[in-house]
Amino acid sequence: MNEPSPTTAPSGIAAIDADAPPAPADPQPEVLIITGMSGAGRSQAAAVVEDLGWYVVDNLPPMMLVPLVDLMSKGSTIDSVAAVVDVRGREFFSELDKVLAHMSEHDVAYRILFLEASDEVLVRRFEQVRRPHPLQGDGRILDGITAERSLLASIKERSDIAIDTSDLSVHDLSREIRRSIADPAQEALRITLLSFGFKYGIPLDADHVVDVRFLANPYWITELRHLTGHDAPVRDYVLARPGAVEFVDRYASALEPVLTGYLEEEKRYATIAVGCTGGKHRSVAMADAIAERLRAAGHRVRVSARDLGRE
Repeated sequence: MNEPSPTTAPSGIAAIDADAPPAPADPQPEVLIITGMSGAGRSQAAAVVEDLGWYVVDNLPPMMLVPLVDLMSKGSTIDSVAAVVDVRGREFFSELDKVLAHMSEHDVAYRILFLEASDEVLVRRFEQVRRPHPLQGDGRILDGITAERSLLASIKERSDIAIDTSDLSVHDLSREIRRSIADPAQEALRITLLSFGFKYGIPLDADHVVDVRFLANPYWITELRHLTGHDAPVRDYVLARPGAVEFVDRYASALEPVLTGYLEEEKRYATIAVGCTGGKHRSVAMADAIAERLRAAGHRVRVSARDLGRE
């Protein structure tokens, strides 16, 4: 009997390895520098970016970014950092050019978001909060603004995104930043369909409350009592009740302008609470059905049953 070739196993394993899909690439580190005029909205910009999932550090001396960037490059779980860098750092601010050069040398992608506003608007904003400008010293607010404009002139020219906030509301600024930075997937409204039992109370965070107690209760069907709205027999029974499917279709359609309006008003989360008596049968099945309609319309939906198992 011939002995098998000693190279058979290694070559076979190699062939399997060759056919295997490549391992997913590690996300490339990215840095966003948030800077600009004091009073132009840097704090609001930082809050919006943080909501988008970035790790945000405020009033960080630029040179402190170097070890942070190096840590990101060595496999840290943090891959997106936004740093608010401005004249509050005093003499440290002059080191920003060196930090940007360091990131370029290490192939770290970075962008600069520069916020500005007119002198008139900035003076009014400082007077409203009754705080001095960081560079005002013993002079006037306008003296500090003028000095800051001169100091920031070079970084403004290098900026990738420049936003004038003079005529923008807080919501307008948020929209501008999201439009410039956010991934389209991050812009989707996050909808939660939450089933509950009225006898346990209405969820405190509900934006909409739907009462499905107009449907016959499967609890009174002996074969269905021990099941839940996730089980096919209960789901089929509930959706077969007169008006059930019509309600699901019409309610999902009625939600469309509401959900669109939420996005326009910078509301990124919505909770739709669907209730029945105990939160076990009708509400669970109807929440699942409404979620299916919303997903089919392209919405991002999660479903949760708050009171399942409490009976």
